[in-house]
Amino acid sequence: MNEVKDFIIDFLSVFYEAFPFIVLGSLIAGILEELVPQQFFGRVIPKNRFLAISLSALLGVVFPMCECGIVPVMRRMLRKGLPLGCSIAYMLAGPVINGVVFLSTWVAFKDHWAKGGYQIIALRMGLAYVVAVSTASIVEFILFRRYGLALLQPTAIPPTLPNRNDNDEGNNQKVRRSLWTRLGAISETALHDFMDITIFLTLGAILTSLARQTINMSEIAAFSATYPALAIGAMMAMAVVMCLCSEADAFVAASFTDLHPSAKLAFLVLGPMLDLKLLMLFTRVFRPRLIVVIVVSLVIHVFVLMLLIHHAWDFFGWPSPLNPYVGS
Repeated sequence: MNEVKDFIIDFLSVFYEAFPFIVLGSLIAGILEELVPQQFFGRVIPKNRFLAISLSALLGVVFPMCECGIVPVMRRMLRKGLPLGCSIAYMLAGPVINGVVFLSTWVAFKDHWAKGGYQIIALRMGLAYVVAVSTASIVEFILFRRYGLALLQPTAIPPTLPNRNDNDEGNNQKVRRSLWTRLGAISETALHDFMDITIFLTLGAILTSLARQTINMSEIAAFSATYPALAIGAMMAMAVVMCLCSEADAFVAASFTDLHPSAKLAFLVLGPMLDLKLLMLFTRVFRPRLIVVIVVSLVIHVFVLMLLIHHAWDFFGWPSPLNPYVGS
């Protein structure tokens, strides 16, 4: 009975944490679909695709969105002409590089200066940007050039392009419509996206709750100093399984007071980009080939960067739980 109770508590915590952001994301998606002209993003972004990807990774500063609600928004941006690489850069970086997450990370680590809190805050933002831009560039310049729109589900393809499989052509007719008609269209689109995404959020929450029953979090810190690769890998796995909101995960990471900062950063950088519920949500936008590339790229990038950070941390003499006050 205790395991059943823990499962229910874990499921509800994941579901209700993500629920308001799914609602917000669906509402924004409805507004984008109704009010933003078709191919709008395609006309305003820079022609240099790498520059466009680099700038798109900073869109979270202007359009802050938790990872729970960013998928429906990103899908509507794709339909409005935002290139795939730019959409992925925003989807991956947006939940980390925004003012709300920066503030929550600062609050979580503001009393940890003697253990590397200052560096963790800055590196979380910087590394998330690097990982997002690198992964988006791989998708744009390698995968998209080879497979094109075959990487997307039909409902994510812009309506002016072939192989689209929805019934929203009416939004493209240049006729004046009343406010109530527009509000009705926004509500219809938002409700459609909400129901579509919530099904897979529920599946993700179930998988998360099952996986949480098998993890012993207290054992990870024991080998943080001696086996950094294992500690980093374990924290990455925890980030995928726990499915924490990017606005709350910093408080969980800060609670692991004995962990090396590189392992905490692995948790903070990967979590908002990849977890079980996001994997479920990805299936509503991307084909399996693209999902595999995104997952592999994120895991390799984060793991390698955190190993480098682990050795650089000691090289520069920054403070950590293992060597507090060093360099301060």
